[in-house]
Amino acid sequence: MKQAFPSDLAELPDAYRAWRNSELGRLTDRIEEDLIVGLVGSVRGTKVLDVGCGDAVLSIRLAAAGAEVTGVDTDPRTLAVARKRADNAGEAVAFVKGNILSLPFPDSSFDRVVTVAVLCFIEDIERAVQEMARVLRPGGRLVLGELGRYSLWATKRRVAGWFGSKIWPKAIFRTAGELRQCATASGLEVAQVRGAIYYPPCALCARWTAQFDSRCSAVTTIGAAFIALTADKPK
Repeated sequence: MKQAFPSDLAELPDAYRAWRNSELGRLTDRIEEDLIVGLVGSVRGTKVLDVGCGDAVLSIRLAAAGAEVTGVDTDPRTLAVARKRADNAGEAVAFVKGNILSLPFPDSSFDRVVTVAVLCFIEDIERAVQEMARVLRPGGRLVLGELGRYSLWATKRRVAGWFGSKIWPKAIFRTAGELRQCATASGLEVAQVRGAIYYPPCALCARWTAQFDSRCSAVTTIGAAFIALTADKPK
């Protein structure tokens, strides 16, 4: 879920910037972002927490849709980039330094909580989901977007980890069933589970098959490189 904003691309790591500028990156990020935003639903007049907001692409889109958005991240440098991006976009987003395992907010603070590609770097996923459920208001919605375990993308990332990648050796790819179990264990009611990115990590394949991704999403999460789940907090 990364899109190019020319004003601050120079501040991003080379690999990150290269991904955003690639055809594969643009197609993949658009599909993932559209899926997450669709699952979050109408946000006008709501309070939304973006956990692991990164450089605020999703936060800005939700703010533009009328939400009061708070982005939380552990890295001050990332938050600085996020603030600059939001300012350049003309959107008011509050940014807070914090950890997903101990969110710096009172109980029942938000109508929506969303996190994308964060739990794959968290060993204690149960505690993380419990924390997000804690700050969610009764009747509110949690939206998780995670990297799927059984896909060609996961295989490529594991191989990259074997050959020296600093990121992927730490990643834990999970299944739809594992995400569902964590949400249920936190007292939430799972509403939807969807997949995305069924094509292999190849720009040519993405170019010709991305149009069919939504059809696969409605059928199965098997083979999906990206899995999204929505769960509601009972009233």
